[in-house]
Amino acid sequence: MTGHTPPSPAKPRIAQTMGKAGIFSEALPFIRRFRDTTVVIKYGGSAMVDDDLRETFADDVAMLHYVGINPVIVHGGGPHISAAMGQRGMEPQWVEGLRVTDEKTMRVVQSTLVGEINPDIVRLVNNHGPVAAGISGLDANLFIAEPEDERLGYVGRVAEVNASLVEGLQQQGYVPVVAPIARGHAGDTYNLNADTAAGALAAALGASKLVFLTDVEGLYRDFGDDSSLISRISPPELRDLVASGAASAGMIPKIQASLDALDNGVKQVHILDGRIQHSVLLEIFTPEGIGTMVADGVT
Repeated sequence: MTGHTPPSPAKPRIAQTMGKAGIFSEALPFIRRFRDTTVVIKYGGSAMVDDDLRETFADDVAMLHYVGINPVIVHGGGPHISAAMGQRGMEPQWVEGLRVTDEKTMRVVQSTLVGEINPDIVRLVNNHGPVAAGISGLDANLFIAEPEDERLGYVGRVAEVNASLVEGLQQQGYVPVVAPIARGHAGDTYNLNADTAAGALAAALGASKLVFLTDVEGLYRDFGDDSSLISRISPPELRDLVASGAASAGMIPKIQASLDALDNGVKQVHILDGRIQHSVLLEIFTPEGIGTMVADGVT
């Protein structure tokens, strides 16, 4: 007798179940470490337009919530805004990669971000229960903005963050979903870059992590060379990377927002490929991660 039982059709299923149990076991130290902390997630790119990715992102957010981590979502919507402008016969104008936003364009930006994208994200997350609550940067003057550049019209940079509304929603057990628009000092409405808005909010909330979902794997030492993906990097090394010109132009706003957040108390920043299902969970709950982590003391 060898002690082995005859082959059984149930064994592959049992092995698969044990594998899933192993994943949860691996995640436990990270759940304990980050329980009761805030994780701000900038949600954009393909993860916002692919139906499967949209649903798995909502799954990830609900999972974080139910294990005791406090996610806050700040979402973009550039392609959706351009599409909405096209439907109205409006041609987007750009200056140095930023959308020129006159009064008419600002109305489209606001209606698209606050009236369409934000409630859709809330709906998807709330498929898992009464979890998410949608707000904009106008609510309770969450964001106060100053003009970024007179050539851009109503495009702003964050001047103040009043995080009490977000903190109140968290205390009530909700996941805030934030549309990145802001009130100006004179009462006008401004369009904000979602990357910088997420970074400023993460700093104001004392977040343990700031996560950017992108359409690339992470940061590269040599953009275009997939083998040069950076797994971990310190803020001084990241500044050197930018100074060397190695960072792509599209990544600069995320890098600057990352450095500003780290300078203002955020512990870790993660730049992830949002095209990978469950990328948020894989980065936060596994020792290897899947993207680039920026943090002090990392070599």
